[in-house]
Amino acid sequence: MYYILSMSILKNKDDLFKKISFLKGVGPKLSKYLKNKKIEKINDLLWHFPYSSTDRSNMTTLNKLEVGKIQTIKVKVIKYNFPRLRNLPNKVICEDEYGKIDIIFFNSREGYIKAILPINNWVLISGKINFYKSKYQITNPSYITSIDKIDYVKKIIPKYSLTDGLNEKSYRKIIEKVINNLPSIEEWYDGNVLKRFGFSSWNESLLKIHNFENDDQVNNKYIRRLALDEIISNLIVLSKHRKKFKESIKKNKLFSSSLSKKILKNLSFKLTQNQEIVINEINEDLRSDKKMFRILQGDVGSGKTIVAFLTSANVLEFGCQSALMAPTAILAKQHYVLAKKIFDGTKIRIKLLTGKTENKLKKEILKELKNGQIDLLIGTHALFQKKIEFKNLGFIIIDEQHKFGVKQRMSLAEKGGKNCDVLLMSATPIPRTMMLTFYGDMDVSRITEKPKNRLPILTYSKPEKKINELIQIIKKSLSQNNQVFWVCPLINDSQILNYSSVKKRYDWLKKKFPNDTSILHGELKQEEKDLVLEKFLKKKTKILVSTTVIEVGIDFPDANLIIIENANKFGLAQLHQLRGRVGRGEVQGKCILLFKDNLSKNSIQRIKILKKSSDGFYIAEEDMKMRGFGDIIGYQQSGEKFFKIADPIIHSDLFVYAENYLKKIENESLDKFDFLVKLHDRAEIIYSKND
Repeated sequence: MYYILSMSILKNKDDLFKKISFLKGVGPKLSKYLKNKKIEKINDLLWHFPYSSTDRSNMTTLNKLEVGKIQTIKVKVIKYNFPRLRNLPNKVICEDEYGKIDIIFFNSREGYIKAILPINNWVLISGKINFYKSKYQITNPSYITSIDKIDYVKKIIPKYSLTDGLNEKSYRKIIEKVINNLPSIEEWYDGNVLKRFGFSSWNESLLKIHNFENDDQVNNKYIRRLALDEIISNLIVLSKHRKKFKESIKKNKLFSSSLSKKILKNLSFKLTQNQEIVINEINEDLRSDKKMFRILQGDVGSGKTIVAFLTSANVLEFGCQSALMAPTAILAKQHYVLAKKIFDGTKIRIKLLTGKTENKLKKEILKELKNGQIDLLIGTHALFQKKIEFKNLGFIIIDEQHKFGVKQRMSLAEKGGKNCDVLLMSATPIPRTMMLTFYGDMDVSRITEKPKNRLPILTYSKPEKKINELIQIIKKSLSQNNQVFWVCPLINDSQILNYSSVKKRYDWLKKKFPNDTSILHGELKQEEKDLVLEKFLKKKTKILVSTTVIEVGIDFPDANLIIIENANKFGLAQLHQLRGRVGRGEVQGKCILLFKDNLSKNSIQRIKILKKSSDGFYIAEEDMKMRGFGDIIGYQQSGEKFFKIADPIIHSDLFVYAENYLKKIENESLDKFDFLVKLHDRAEIIYSKND
């Protein structure tokens, strides 16, 4: 039953963006519980859809009861049984012409029970049917009302995923206040769009979904309407961001590429054709009067960093400074070492700046940077603190950009002023079908080839019961002066999840390889993590037992074996990323996937795909098909789910339509979509005070 207010609590559409506490009955305690479900504004309630429903319309008699089902019965109250002993439930005996049933109450007062179930009155009771000691019973019924209010009970009741502190009744009361009192919203689509898909209005679509009037809560026409809204909102944000960025005029960077050509001659390897194409794309952007905002995607080990340094050389030749930012100090240091090697024999001045840099040295670096005495600065997030001043910053490179969402990208893109170009790099393959949706604000370059001297990683699978066989494999690897990764999904043992933990596996391996085994996981402090990785990099330890913290970033050229335990716990894309941690040197890498017995069809399919291909982009596509978009991109890319409603697989036709639709109306005013953009919390990305 939906609670209907006598007067609207939402007087206009802007009320939807008020805090949840604006609703009557939602105090600080309830607000806190709702916040745990990421519901802070009234608008947030709209996207928290029911996952199932309870059918209370199943009116029946006592001779047709079905145990385990929720049913509604019409019965007469004939007797009370209120025990005098504590902790015993209260019982009300009811009947119809076919039999009797016990209505059981825990923690309910006699006065309350007598009020709702008066003796000799006929009532409607709805609840789950149980059978105990040869009697039918309903424990703590969901609804009790008089027979003249039959329409009150006979409803499809939606069920929501809740958190501790929230119960279904109280939550439904809140959502019903909103859904039944939505303000009138002006339609942003023309009639042709609605007619094409058979869509209802925005208001009606939300009402139908929250009433659970269709069993298909994934792809019915009401869900599809709201999915299209979300896709359109996202593409508008990216389009406006891109347009605003591209309208920025910068000084052309004119260079002869003499410095990059000199570096190329000193390299011990040849660039792939793919790398050369990408370098040309970046160089064209650098020479252009339009500010570059480009993402360089490349699978693990594809050679993105060398591309970044070669194009950076052209910027340095022009007379501008460059900066490269990495997510961790150890990765920044690794980039610094590589840069020193690449630029050896040139006059390029390179410095490293991280949170570990001593204050005295840091002050020197800041002074030199401001005076233009540093050409290339490599470091962590510290590079973009307010107190750090560049004399003439012309190129920003952000490594492992998958840690940044759209808002962060925009902020980074505006660093360095109007003459500064921005290149972001990511080793996380994004499915081709999702490139526009996720990177629509950027130009995209892809490296799909691996270096010619890079051997493919051999992938095997083993049942967990043969784990002892791995000891000999590890011994052989160590005897050849190679290193080993052993990855587990959990840090500590779990009584709920039947997965191996890092700590347990570390203890097991430590007994067998006491001087060579180290451990790495998320509970360690950053300094501890860096120290562990530093020792492993310097080969002071040879076996690293770790969680997925090793998934991206650092190169370990002497690591040639990775064992992934409980591999069925991970998605395809993540397994591929982990696999890419080995085989980065001249020795062929091996990956062993350790599974429990009785593999599911899904797990078997994953093994086949990993053995079949080393193409990260193909694997990402397959992973998305198997697990869904949110698992492989949403949370990893920006710290939150990228789409609340839309699914690139289920709603693939809507993604295509949205792209074409916006192309058709790109010359029209998009003001009619302002409220839609705001609904999906994206307005602050594209609208500023200066717009």
